[in-house]
Amino acid sequence: MPEKILIIDDDVDTLRLVGLMLQRQGYQIIAANNGEQGLAHAEADIPDLILLDVMMPQMDGYEVARRLRGNPDTANIPILMFTAKSQLDDKVTGFEAGADDYLTKPTHPTELQAHVKALLSRSSKGRTNNPPSTPTEPAAYFTGVIASRGGLGVSTVALNLAVSLLNKTNGDVILAELRPGQGTIGIDLNLSSAGGLVSLLCSNPSDITRARIREELATHQCGLKFLPASFQPRDSTLMANTPQFETLINRLAFMGTFIVLDFGCGLPATTQKLLKSMHEILVVTEPMPPTLIHTRALIDDLVDLGVDMRKISVVANYRIRSDLHLSVTQIQDQLGQQVAASFTPAPEIIQHANRNKTAAVLIQTENLTTKQYDALAEQIAERAPKSHRK
Repeated sequence: MPEKILIIDDDVDTLRLVGLMLQRQGYQIIAANNGEQGLAHAEADIPDLILLDVMMPQMDGYEVARRLRGNPDTANIPILMFTAKSQLDDKVTGFEAGADDYLTKPTHPTELQAHVKALLSRSSKGRTNNPPSTPTEPAAYFTGVIASRGGLGVSTVALNLAVSLLNKTNGDVILAELRPGQGTIGIDLNLSSAGGLVSLLCSNPSDITRARIREELATHQCGLKFLPASFQPRDSTLMANTPQFETLINRLAFMGTFIVLDFGCGLPATTQKLLKSMHEILVVTEPMPPTLIHTRALIDDLVDLGVDMRKISVVANYRIRSDLHLSVTQIQDQLGQQVAASFTPAPEIIQHANRNKTAAVLIQTENLTTKQYDALAEQIAERAPKSHRK
C-alpha cells in the first residue's frame, strides 16, 4: 500500500503542483486547504507524513502543528513545514511547535523528494513507537484580562497582576496592551518603545518575528517586559487586523513564561478569536448592580463563543470607598459564579504609584493591596504547568 501524505496549504496551485509531484513518486495524496480541514483529515486518515504550510488564514501552520502534537492520535506523525519564509526565527518557532523538518518555497522537486523520503524513513524505523520530541522551552501561560465596559480598572489589574507574577515566579513575564488607540499603561509607567503594538499591527504577518517583537518591547525597572498600545484614537481601526494579532500571539507563546494580555472592554471580532487561545480569562467587574448585569452578559457571551467556563474567573475591583457597594457574597449570588479575587479600595496607593511611574504592588510590598494581587498571582501560577514555577 502506498504511503499517505497529507498536504495542508491554502494555496490551490501549491496543492495541485506538490500533490502531482508526489503522486508521480507513488505516494497517495490527501489535500486540505485550511487548518481545520487538515486537522480533520489527519485524525480521520492518519497519514504517514504531513506537509504543512505556515502562512494560512484563520489558523496558521504553527497552531496546526501544536494541535497535531497535542492529539494522541496524531502526535507522532512526521511534519514537514513548507513555507515561503526563510528567517531563522520562524524556523525555530516551527520546530518548537512540533515540526520535524523545514523547506522554503519555492523548492526544487529533487530537494522535496529527498526530505520526504528522509522523514518517512525515520518514521518507519520506529518513530511511531516513541513520543514526539518536546520543545526546547515550554510554551507561555496566557492570562487575558477583560471587562464588559470601560472604566472598571482592567489595565490596573493587568499591570499589578503581571508584576506580582514576576515577583512570585521569577519567570519572564510580558504584559501586552491589545487595545490600539487606547493605551494607558505606557503613559502611567513612562515607558515607550520604537512603535509598540501599532508598529506590529501595521506590518505584514510574515514580518512579525520574535526578534521584531523584542524590538518593540519596553522594560520597566522592576524587570517587567511591556508591549504598549498607542493612545492615538485613530489607531483603534487596527483592531480589525486579526492576522497580525494572531501571529503576535503565536510568537509570544515562546517569548516568556507568563503572558498577561490587556483586552480592555467589549468583544470585537479579533478579541473573540484571541480569547479562545487563552489559558484563563479574568473578567473584571465592580460591586454595583448595573455593572454586574453587564458582566453576566459578558460571561454568557464568552461561553457562547466556546470558551470553557473553567477558564473564566471573576475579579471584583472595589476602586472607591462607598456604602453602596455589594459584598463579595452578593456579587457571587448575582453572577452565579465564585469571585476569585477582590481588591479593596486603595486610591491613595494607586495615585502614589502613578506619580512614581510604577505599579501599586511595588509601593508597599506588605500592604493589603499587594497581598491581594500576590494571592491571585499564586492561584494562576498554581494552575500553570510546574515548569513555570521556579
